[in-house]
Amino acid sequence: MKIFTQTVNKRSRKAMTDYLAGHFRYDTMNSWNNATSYACNLKIYRLGLDNKTVNKLYELMETNEFFDQLHDLTYEFGAEHDYQWQAGFNGRSGGYLVLYQGGQKPSGDKSFCTSCGQKNYTSVAETENICGKCGKPERKDYSRTHMSIYTSPGLGVDQCEDFEDWDMDSLRRRVELIQEFDALADNIVAEAVYMAENCDVQDETIYVPQTRKVMAYV
Repeated sequence: MKIFTQTVNKRSRKAMTDYLAGHFRYDTMNSWNNATSYACNLKIYRLGLDNKTVNKLYELMETNEFFDQLHDLTYEFGAEHDYQWQAGFNGRSGGYLVLYQGGQKPSGDKSFCTSCGQKNYTSVAETENICGKCGKPERKDYSRTHMSIYTSPGLGVDQCEDFEDWDMDSLRRRVELIQEFDALADNIVAEAVYMAENCDVQDETIYVPQTRKVMAYV
């Protein structure tokens, strides 16, 4: 199985700059945008897995639960970095893990419904506590400013950077960030392999409610 994490001598400027400059990169949006960032190629056939695992992973990719598990890992990475650094999937089939810049900003929401989760731009003091979605008197104001997470996919990261003007502390911090990003890629592969070894894909029939008009005697 391919391992993305690398050991880097953080006392050597050359070792750190070689690691950063030689790291695989990929587009943050589309190729025409000309913005790239650090990335890892997570295409299944490139991971050095046996045929049984590869076939099972392709099967698991047809389920939503498989991707939910992997997105939990990328969300945790973003949370650990206060969402200033985030990881997301890019490419036609989402086969590349890419490092993005981002952050948080006030969402504008002042309250939420504790019953259905619906958010509202007004406070309970302004419009009372009746939820406009479920109709229940369960709205509650946020205790602090509600923030929303944003990603800036149009920005490249260290693109064309030669790192000559970077001091050693800045280089170390960047190397450690990219090492954490590479470790995330390893965790994603490990989680995917675990699911391939312990999960089966089953067909489930879902009945969708349908509204139609009927005649009724009054």
